[in-house]
Amino acid sequence: MEYIINKEFENKRLDVVIPLLNNEISRSKVQTLIDNDDVSVNGKKQKASYKVKENDVIEVNYEIIPLNFEPENIPLDIVYEDDDVVVINKPQGMVVHPSNGHYSGTLVNGLLYHFKQLSNIDSIRPGIVHRIDKDTSGLIMVAKNDLAHEFLANQLKDKTAYRQYIALVRGEVNVNKGKIDAPIGRSFKDRKLMAIVNDGKPSVTHFEVIKRFNGYTLISCLLETGRTHQIRVHMAYIGYPIVGDTSYGSKNTYGLNGQLLHATKLSFIHPKTKERITVEAPLPQYFNDVLNNLETKGVIK
Repeated sequence: MEYIINKEFENKRLDVVIPLLNNEISRSKVQTLIDNDDVSVNGKKQKASYKVKENDVIEVNYEIIPLNFEPENIPLDIVYEDDDVVVINKPQGMVVHPSNGHYSGTLVNGLLYHFKQLSNIDSIRPGIVHRIDKDTSGLIMVAKNDLAHEFLANQLKDKTAYRQYIALVRGEVNVNKGKIDAPIGRSFKDRKLMAIVNDGKPSVTHFEVIKRFNGYTLISCLLETGRTHQIRVHMAYIGYPIVGDTSYGSKNTYGLNGQLLHATKLSFIHPKTKERITVEAPLPQYFNDVLNNLETKGVIK
């Protein structure tokens, strides 16, 4: 949504003006949108306290989602479950929660069918503690109650929960391990994508080479932060885009339905027992098929 400020709103705070322009957006929601780089003024990021001026152009990316989405009998690959936590191995192509253009067939629709109780801290994302992209496969934590949700979310914030990914990237990575520390924010060229931007959020990815092939490298990645599209953006930034990720500069050589990126290991402290739980999910078959094909063409040590 785009708004051009007229004289009556001049000198008002940005977080005050937006709810006046659109009464479906609360002031607290505006703060979240600003924090997530979903608000710009004249193409630039501004603080909530910014005083708007006449003729300022405010752009707001905001999804209006129906709250009455239905439970659906969608098969789910449950790799761990107890009274508080569920861990799902999400397939490539499944959207995590309803959003514009995706009102059914999401993980949330399936969760609502299979589980009687889910956390409701976020009413449009019941149970969802963190997200992974539609075309990324692998492990995702789900909370059955609000206490579990808060406990798990705090672990992600405090970096005591660990998420390991496996990715196949284009190019032969020339170091055995590395750390990418580059801030990520919404791209001003394409608001659906993320980019390395000077005023973006701090973002850190650790990676290690598993195996090199002719023209490709299999790597493991450990997230220190959890920004949208983080691994995809970071690997493209250092010149090794993920295979199949056409959004960030890779070719789709193998006719894939998305990027070869899989959340393979998840480790967290249980909200009740306080014991560490670690679960793993093997690579999906289409990922292994590509690796087997590369094996026949030669491996570089």
